[in-house]
Amino acid sequence: MATTSVIEQMRQLIQLIAKHNHAYYVMDQPTISDSEYDHLFHQLKALEEQYPDLVQSDSPTTKVGGQALSKFQSVTHVVPMLSLGNVFNQEDLFAFARRVEERLPNQKVQYEVELKLDGLAISLWYENGVLIRGVTRGDGETGEDITQNVKTIRNLPKVLHSDHFEIPRLLEVRGEVLMPKSGFEKLNAEQEAKGDKTFANPRNAAAGSLRQLDPNIAAARPLAFYAYGIAQCEPNHGLTTMHDSLQWLTKLGFEIAERQYLCNSIQEVQQRYEQIQQERSDLQVEIDGMVVKVDDLKQQQQLGFLSREPRWATAYKFPAQAALTTVDQIDWQVGRTGTLTPVARLNPVFVGGVTVSNVTLHNIGEIHRLDVRVGDTVSVYRTGDVGVTINSNVSSRTQLDFQMAV
Repeated sequence: MATTSVIEQMRQLIQLIAKHNHAYYVMDQPTISDSEYDHLFHQLKALEEQYPDLVQSDSPTTKVGGQALSKFQSVTHVVPMLSLGNVFNQEDLFAFARRVEERLPNQKVQYEVELKLDGLAISLWYENGVLIRGVTRGDGETGEDITQNVKTIRNLPKVLHSDHFEIPRLLEVRGEVLMPKSGFEKLNAEQEAKGDKTFANPRNAAAGSLRQLDPNIAAARPLAFYAYGIAQCEPNHGLTTMHDSLQWLTKLGFEIAERQYLCNSIQEVQQRYEQIQQERSDLQVEIDGMVVKVDDLKQQQQLGFLSREPRWATAYKFPAQAALTTVDQIDWQVGRTGTLTPVARLNPVFVGGVTVSNVTLHNIGEIHRLDVRVGDTVSVYRTGDVGVTINSNVSSRTQLDFQMAV
């Protein structure tokens, strides 16, 4: 059999197995029976045994995982991984658009709207189509090398291929690693059955899995990677918009979040925000808002950056998620300087992705002003990722307004 024909067969089987792996491990929705999957796997294995010199580097028959590391190496980002500014309401969103449009006079501005995935941002490096490095965001300037763990993520391409265009010599892709809802629930059920600690939310589970020194632990977790941008590409991809660049990434084998919208006005962005908020519970992944980006890449360059965030993008966060709980007791904590701080101990409540059991009351004056007492029922909510706020005392004496960093 001709070499090209063998490689073609191997590639087809690898892509097919990768697709079924994603359906089974990440989405928890198998698309074929176990026996059919085994048949594909053994077909590939037989080919590899017959032609060992042609085994592909991303073959699923090679062992996932490897030796445990003693620590992660630090890596400096060539292109810093900046954070996003936040908006929390329509007024803030329209103010963001006004700033954009004032800096782009007489230009038509379109906005790319994406889901704001609640996971861990990472950067992937490919040289001549082969994955050589995976790095966490870290502080934006320096991250941790988590390459061995990244290689265990089943829906993430280890070798790029395309029938549409030539593979770039160098490609740096940015995206989010997270655990889809179905995989997270399954993992927690397994942890509970073993008597092990369960995870508070999918983000914690994903972050904890990626930062395991033993890649075999990461390999056992249902992680998924969703690309959201290109940091570097040599030679240049020649694309002109954010929307097109996401579609281009899918042609290389990357997955992107399940919703993207191209909006002709900021009013349309607001409509999409309201739509996504309504559909949030139906999504396969946890989100905490959406990301709004100026779509045109040349306009992004014109707008540039402000401090450590781009002027051309913002995160539009969802309102807080609320839950009711009771105040079990009020304790006093002694700070490093000897300052006494009252802390409300709450009946633990899960809200906005975290379990809340303590809230600082700041000082005795605040307790008197808020009139909070042991036994009171309070409404706890989480806004963005800033903190947890108790916004009302349901015991009807007064409104509470205090915060706890989480």
